[in-house]
Amino acid sequence: MRILVVGSGGREHALCRALARDPRVDALVCAPGNAGTADIAEPRSLDVGDPDAVAVLAEQVGADLTVIGPEVPLVAGAADEVRRRGLAVFGPSAAAARLEGSKAFAKQVMRAAGVPTAAARDHTEVEPALADLDAFGPPYVVKYDGLAAGKGVTVTEDREAAVAAVRASLRGPDDRVVLEEYLDGPEVSLFAIVTESGAIMPLLPAQDHKRVGDGDTGPNTGGMGAYTPLPWASHGLSAEIVQKVIRPTVDEMARRGTPFSGLLYAGLALTGRGLRVVEFNVRFGDPETQAILALLSTPLTDVLTGRTTPRFRSGAAITVVVAAAGYPQSPRLGDPIRGLAAADALTGVDVLHAGTRRDEHGQVVSAGGRVLSVTAIGSNLESARGSAYEAVSRISLAGAHYRTDIGDPSRMRHTAGA
Repeated sequence: MRILVVGSGGREHALCRALARDPRVDALVCAPGNAGTADIAEPRSLDVGDPDAVAVLAEQVGADLTVIGPEVPLVAGAADEVRRRGLAVFGPSAAAARLEGSKAFAKQVMRAAGVPTAAARDHTEVEPALADLDAFGPPYVVKYDGLAAGKGVTVTEDREAAVAAVRASLRGPDDRVVLEEYLDGPEVSLFAIVTESGAIMPLLPAQDHKRVGDGDTGPNTGGMGAYTPLPWASHGLSAEIVQKVIRPTVDEMARRGTPFSGLLYAGLALTGRGLRVVEFNVRFGDPETQAILALLSTPLTDVLTGRTTPRFRSGAAITVVVAAAGYPQSPRLGDPIRGLAAADALTGVDVLHAGTRRDEHGQVVSAGGRVLSVTAIGSNLESARGSAYEAVSRISLAGAHYRTDIGDPSRMRHTAGA
């Protein structure tokens, strides 16, 4: 098979690594890719926000399957354009991708499907939203309705900060803000492959760490690390999420005439009142994907095409994100990265590139806020964690920062974020 992977982050490098190890894959293209994906996949330039450009490239490279990584091309309709040309693609239609593209729409679907989620109301004007703010907080939860690269959520005890978040969310005439009740309890991510026939195949549950600092402090980010499986979770958690969340949502989308296929990502809080959906994404999450795919034993193409149920090796996996100086507010770009080979040489470690490129001298330099996803597997979480942080210690990037408590047993059940 000839596979085209669309995107340039750590998630796409993880997908390319898994596909490169798949015996069915004999050619791999990643567009636009990064310095890491270029070592295992043919790089191509691409404006990922242009659905027609994505489809044209799929035709040009003769892709037997196009795997769209980021949410922006999916919401813009890239999967529709690829399908219109009679080519196979992994990813939902633009109509189905509204589950991520609009938080207000996702709430409508959940209410109609009877999916447990936080109480919420949405607004298009500042003053009514501010008048409604105290109905839900503190803590206040303010969400920009559209795409915001994982950083459009404010969770705060500070009313002034919540007011500022409302105003920032309603700057344009088409903007919308969602106010929600705060959900306590640990957060869980569950990814499920949904086939075109409506079959659902869950992957391993994982836990993401959204806040930039140790102890879940500081602003939300796109994700600072993740681990899987969850030693504290009940054995039947995945089945419960499929029954109460994934299946009703898939059925409701089909009832509306916008069937969902691809990957449905449910971000959940396990509250004292039971599980509640925090948000939906419609693609592989980053950085959970890096950890989950590290344990996948089934060929990835078999999973993406629904040919077989995914199976996973025993043990645990963890991903630690190394971020650029100034991330998430104003990441500094262009700093040389050293020690990559020494880190990648450790047994069970994959140094996955996210915000990287090669400069005119061939040196790998930072090119984004989240620069690397250092992923390690081990017989248990403790050994995987040790390997990951040993690998991080071998990497040199001026001003870089990372969380030191990813997978820490004392932090496992407690994550604050979206």
